[in-house]
Amino acid sequence: MAYSSPSRYLVLLLSLLFLGTTLALGHAQEGGELQEMEVLGVTADGRGQPRILLRSKSDKRGLTMVIGQFEAVGIALPLEGVTPPRPYTHDLILDLFRRFDVTLVRAVITELKENTYYANLVLQVDGREVLVDSRPSDAVALALRIDAPILATETVLEAQP
Repeated sequence: MAYSSPSRYLVLLLSLLFLGTTLALGHAQEGGELQEMEVLGVTADGRGQPRILLRSKSDKRGLTMVIGQFEAVGIALPLEGVTPPRPYTHDLILDLFRRFDVTLVRAVITELKENTYYANLVLQVDGREVLVDSRPSDAVALALRIDAPILATETVLEAQP
């Protein structure tokens, strides 16, 4: 069944509301040099606060981000190869993407500002790339589920505390 472009965009917008993301206008563009990252795992600090550990594939620089408990589970499940009995929000979003022919091309951690990381999802919609603002933990959780590249800007890696 073919879906019209307006229907596809409506589903895309509704899907993104579940994740708390917003659709940016225009084509996707990332500033600066990008490094492909690998997710090493999810851990907790001495106080039990979850953290996601990433490392650049090229030069092995680390990136650690504090995340919430639910976000940690959303990232840990695909890392461990666990399929939950009911879909998590990330699984639901990806199913909607598939049904409406939207592809997650890559997740990009774009900046660190006042101890808060920012990220974008780059989606392929109707033959063009669309940039979507996202929490880094959601971007990583989505990318892990479909083996999409996770990238970080050079600026983020240099700013790592």
